[in-house]
Amino acid sequence: MLRTIGLMSGTSLDGVDAAWVETDGERIGRFGPAVTLPYDPALRRDLRRLLDVVSRAPSRDAPEIGPDDPFLADCVTRLTTRHVEAVKAIGWQADLIGFHGQTILHRPAKPGANAPGLTWQVGDAARLARETGLSVAHDFRSADVAAGGQGAPLVPIVHAVMARDLPKPLAVLNLGGVANVTWIGADGELVAFDTGPANGPLDDWARRATGEPYDRDGRLALAGQPDGGVLAHLITHPYLAAPPPKSLDRLDFDRALKEAGAAALSPWDGAATLVAFCAVCVAAASRHFPAPPVQWLVAGGGRRNPAIMRALASALTEPVRPVEVAGWNGDALEAQAFGVLAARVWRGLPITFPGTTGAQQPLRGGRITGPLL
Repeated sequence: MLRTIGLMSGTSLDGVDAAWVETDGERIGRFGPAVTLPYDPALRRDLRRLLDVVSRAPSRDAPEIGPDDPFLADCVTRLTTRHVEAVKAIGWQADLIGFHGQTILHRPAKPGANAPGLTWQVGDAARLARETGLSVAHDFRSADVAAGGQGAPLVPIVHAVMARDLPKPLAVLNLGGVANVTWIGADGELVAFDTGPANGPLDDWARRATGEPYDRDGRLALAGQPDGGVLAHLITHPYLAAPPPKSLDRLDFDRALKEAGAAALSPWDGAATLVAFCAVCVAAASRHFPAPPVQWLVAGGGRRNPAIMRALASALTEPVRPVEVAGWNGDALEAQAFGVLAARVWRGLPITFPGTTGAQQPLRGGRITGPLL
């Protein structure tokens, strides 16, 4: 067993989660401490600006900002510093770090495309290794994307490891900036993909409407009503009907929201509409499962939003519960997953699969930087 520290900074741009895991990538010996270090407001603002700049690229493979750009370099330095602080905050000895980095661009290949997609996670793995003295597994997505896969989601194999003894079929839903789901069959079959927007657009809406970084306790959404006209436009988005494999960038639905006229809604109705759309996307995703799940286990920050959980319970026919009912830590789950994935990278085990990213076969991925164990 390896002692790993998994690090995850997701599309919500709110901070970095760190979690200690003892694992060989196929089993979990035990979990250790977990911490969350928020990004300071300036870093969060600059990362969002970075996303906006990169998203304006005139073509799929020509971002408007290059790897040597001073603004990008400054963001990477501050981002990496926060990750170093997260590792040190764990305070337990470890052998290996799983470092996802911050996604600033994710454009997977479209079905039938001749060229592979593009994915870009920023963060200085070499500096992280130097300042912690640990080997770092990183760059988890690019090998899959280069082979024609979606490069996402990455955590389904970890969900399967953790759910070994739970009743199946089972759906594990993660509500980050983007929502993704893992369906686990009774025979271990995996189907996984991004369902649609989750906290990302809602966080942006709350920030513009109230100055708060997110819709705290779902207060905005619970005070409003979903707008039927805006929802009617959004549910025609082709992504919802497209079969998996499929994955999203955090900003992929921004244009659809503008075209639907969401900006004209009141702060309360806008938030309620975004929550309703998140639930509609999840319900649409369930149509792509081989069989209905016996329950939905919900992880990620969105499970703490009563408006989202209520909307999911209304949209789905199966029970919807936070992952804590299974004894999991919903705040640490993604970070724990990258600790497990780091062990799989170290051992040369596959991390992506045909049912999760559309890869032609199970694929190894990731790279190791830093001292040997």
